[in-house]
Amino acid sequence: MIGRTAGKRISITGLGCHVPERVLSNDELAKLVDTSDEWIVERTGIRERRIAAEDEALTDICLPAARRALEMAGAEPSSIDLLIVATVTPDMSFPSSAALLADQLGMPDAAAYDLSAGCTGFVYAIAQAHGMLAAGLARRALVVGADVLSKILDWTDRSTLVLFGDGAGAVVLEEVADGGFLGFELGADGGGGANLWLPGSGSRKFEEPDRYVKMNGREVFKFATRVMVSSADAILDECGKTVEDVDVYVPHQANVRIIDHAARKLGVPQEKTVINVDRYGNTSSGSIPLALADAADDGRLEPGKLVLLTGMGAGLTWGSALIEWTHETTGAAA
Repeated sequence: MIGRTAGKRISITGLGCHVPERVLSNDELAKLVDTSDEWIVERTGIRERRIAAEDEALTDICLPAARRALEMAGAEPSSIDLLIVATVTPDMSFPSSAALLADQLGMPDAAAYDLSAGCTGFVYAIAQAHGMLAAGLARRALVVGADVLSKILDWTDRSTLVLFGDGAGAVVLEEVADGGFLGFELGADGGGGANLWLPGSGSRKFEEPDRYVKMNGREVFKFATRVMVSSADAILDECGKTVEDVDVYVPHQANVRIIDHAARKLGVPQEKTVINVDRYGNTSSGSIPLALADAADDGRLEPGKLVLLTGMGAGLTWGSALIEWTHETTGAAA
């Protein structure tokens, strides 16, 4: 699915993030599994990640991020009529984390639901929110991308344990006078789903499932390095832009080697690429908004800047969004 936006101009007017307090270093992981700081940094670029407390669930880390985004947008919670939470680690199967969050925030009339598209969830969710706003079905939306992947990891499996962390990011979307989203490109390949999955977590019967994340790292890497480039190229072409027009490139923070490969193939210089995987690891749906917050606090997100977002994840899914930044956004990071 690919398309340029038309009609109303919709943009991000508020941005907020939050991560758990606990910092887990590579050296600490080396006490749990056969690894080392050198091994992890060389292969992933990750030095540390944030880990939720035992009694900390998804909505606990979403709430501060959402409040910060609302504050930045100058939006009262009651003015939000659409709330989407992109996640693969909700508080529970039902009710949705979005419904719980809407209640905590004081949004009694908002449509609220969860969206599952793996690490691409945030891009999928902002595309959906944009469509609802552009169609006139909603006036102001809150989109949250967040995961607490530490809750579904096998803490004896080095192949997944070193990669993931917990975090949340939120954005407010509404109509603006200038700029805003130019287009979206989304896709999925369910045939590759078993390369990154959580067997035993739904209605499908599995023999003795342990309900931990399973990943074929080699195949996911091959998929990621392909679609991170093809999706970005596709949306730039669709919107009549070139990579030279891009001011800020915000890729999903899965692995620094994937990011470096995509940036090199696209021709995006290092100074335009946002990288924070070293501090947070792969936070799944929280990855792109956390990187956006860092870009905001670094002074990169100035009005008029062209920002390219690209993600990939379980599904297997991928997606890109192109946005002409509209508002000054500082103090967004956790």
